[in-house]
Amino acid sequence: MRHRSLRLRLLVAAALSLTMALVVAGFGLVLLFERHVERRIDEELDNDLRQLAGAIGFDSVGDLALTQRPADPRFGQPLSGLYWQITDETTGQDLRSRSLWDSSLNLPTDTSDLTAVHRHVLPGPAHATLILRERRVAILQSGAQHMLRIAVGIDQADVIRASHDFAGDVAPSLALLGLALLAAAWVQILVGLRPLEAVRRGVEAVHAGLRSRLPTVYPDEVLPLANEINDLLDAQDRAIIRSRSSAADLAHGLRTPLTVLGADARRLRERGLDDVAGEIEALVETMRRHVERAITKARLRPHRGAAASLRALVDRIIGIVGRAPRAADLAWENKVPDDLKVAIDADDLAELLGNLIENATKWAGNRVRVAATALDGVLELTVEDDGPGIPATQRASALRRGVRLAADQAGYGLGLAIVGDIVETYAGSLRLEDSAMGGLRVSVTLPMRERE
Repeated sequence: MRHRSLRLRLLVAAALSLTMALVVAGFGLVLLFERHVERRIDEELDNDLRQLAGAIGFDSVGDLALTQRPADPRFGQPLSGLYWQITDETTGQDLRSRSLWDSSLNLPTDTSDLTAVHRHVLPGPAHATLILRERRVAILQSGAQHMLRIAVGIDQADVIRASHDFAGDVAPSLALLGLALLAAAWVQILVGLRPLEAVRRGVEAVHAGLRSRLPTVYPDEVLPLANEINDLLDAQDRAIIRSRSSAADLAHGLRTPLTVLGADARRLRERGLDDVAGEIEALVETMRRHVERAITKARLRPHRGAAASLRALVDRIIGIVGRAPRAADLAWENKVPDDLKVAIDADDLAELLGNLIENATKWAGNRVRVAATALDGVLELTVEDDGPGIPATQRASALRRGVRLAADQAGYGLGLAIVGDIVETYAGSLRLEDSAMGGLRVSVTLPMRERE
């Protein structure tokens, strides 16, 4: 795809938006997981607080003691990351887990309500940061009330490590999800742009002459575009009709004065004024060439939707041209298949074939052959004769307007030029080559379609 492709732009936009969405979703999932882990840890720490509060007692000498140690083995492992501490505010006595080793928890000095659990994030042993849960309880011993602060903490690095592990696990899943969503976006782009591709193919068919207008079965968002194109084609047809009418009016308006000038030139020649008569006849012929050229050019247009049968038209033209005295003695060969149709206006095709066949008739010695082959939707039409042909150095001149290679032949030198204009109008090509018959081979390529 090129950088100006709409598909590429939409795909890049979809990839960027999906990437941003998945990155935000990834951060959100990690944040939610981290909060879930913290809530879970808070619940476990609260459970440890309750176990410690239920196991608090005093020994025989009145010192603070635990009747039962917490079950988690990490409390007995030095610097394991899980710690507890009980402080008797009345006597200043501390009980600490073995995991604290020779450290202690520096609890904040704020006071809390009895049984209310507070959460703190505080420095801990080995430069760790602890998530701490604390509560205050009051216990009577020998008639005296003891205020105790119970605290349980865990290393925050455990939460961070769990979050990183979760991010590492969820990243490949999000990447796969992104690829799946990008593939779905690509399918959506293809399906969404398919109507525009259908419009492009429709315009291509109109340009090739396979149909006259675009269909009106597009989605609502694309239908106005198709309607505007059809309206433009209608306007173009009306303009062509007006130009053809103007060209016809011009032809009718100039032919009579040109005929009069030609008659005057003949009268001047009869009076012996050959120089003046020659100049007038040259001007009349030049003007007549320009008029015929303008009329032909104005009449040409790709007739959309036409499909002319080629062989029948060749037979008809041969039948007409073959009546001339010069052509009556020629051997005609029509090698055009029966099943070929050409996407070209029948009148334009008739003029193209007429000029080629008449030109071959002028120069042929004994034979004229018309043949056609079709390959990949392109028709190659050839007209050959066994005449003297045209030297390679003069073929470019033969295609120019008004050029006559032989002064003794009738005509205005427009035949091949008109053929070239018709071929160009229908996006074809024209070549002059040597014929295997010994003369000239004129090869024309045109769009075609087979009989359905």
